Amino acid sequence: MALCLVAGIQLQAQETSNAYQVLSVTPSSHVYGLGGHNIALIDDDINLVEQNPALLGPEIDHQIGLNYMHYIGGTNFMGARYGQGINEHSAWAAGLQYYGYGSFTATEADGTVTGTFSAHDLAVNATYSHDINDYLRGGINLKFAYSSYESYSSAALAADLGINYYNPENELSLSLVAKNLGGEVKKFSDKSSSLPWDIQLGYSQMLRSVPFRISITAHSLRYWHLPYYEPSDKNSASSALVKHDKFMSNLFRHLVFGVEFVPTDKVYVGVGYNYKTRTDMTAYKRNFLSGLSIAAGLRVKSLGFGVAFAQPHTGATTFMLNLNFSLGYLLHR
Repeated sequence: MALCLVAGIQLQAQETSNAYQVLSVTPSSHVYGLGGHNIALIDDDINLVEQNPALLGPEIDHQIGLNYMHYIGGTNFMGARYGQGINEHSAWAAGLQYYGYGSFTATEADGTVTGTFSAHDLAVNATYSHDINDYLRGGINLKFAYSSYESYSSAALAADLGINYYNPENELSLSLVAKNLGGEVKKFSDKSSSLPWDIQLGYSQMLRSVPFRISITAHSLRYWHLPYYEPSDKNSASSALVKHDKFMSNLFRHLVFGVEFVPTDKVYVGVGYNYKTRTDMTAYKRNFLSGLSIAAGLRVKSLGFGVAFAQPHTGATTFMLNLNFSLGYLLHR
């Protein structure tokens, strides 16, 4: 059965000409708790750099970020990232992400058990950013991705290109990112698969009179239509599926919303809403929390701690933990 699952993963990637979907899963608990996409969030956290390489800067100097995520079932993700300033206007970072899917039982077509196997993805990245002027910063993130599912393996090279405008007086941040540009260097089979490349726009701003920050991220901007399907009779498991592809549905499936309470620069509590996640779950056991996520973070001196929680449907509870700390703080004490 597990072997069929792995074959199904590969078949789906070939049918949609899209592989390495894990490259779209953020390792940042802050971002995950705000809906899973946020390319304009300004914070002293190296884990945010994965969303937009232009969020890296010399202010994030000698910082190490660690992340862990319990996803669905036996799936666990973890990784580490380090960032360092080069001079007053540029910085570099490097990171490693591991996506493990646990151990599976291998069987023949007749059900005979032949052993066990594992499945995992791995991504190594290197990031560089540079200030264009006092308000604009650009960045590039280069990635090598490797997938191994039973006896099948694949490798790819990709790049993220990002730019960020930040006005500190108004605490306004605007970003544009092109993600996962590249292709395979080693195929699963004779058929080629493309990477899940995407174009995203982001807006984030602290409100003037109250300690709240709002964020809106537009994703999947390569195309307008993002249809989804739901059962015509939600009380019947065998009900026919109905396609939804109206203007407002497509609009909100492109958008992710986040709101945070930020009483100081050391504490945040936020909630995110991802309409696409909610509508994607309509054919499953969706619950009230589908599409919603929460995040919280605390910084004490050089140590930052963040957590996030989401439950896309009743059978999937996801939890993410982030740590980041500054070696520079310790070195200069």
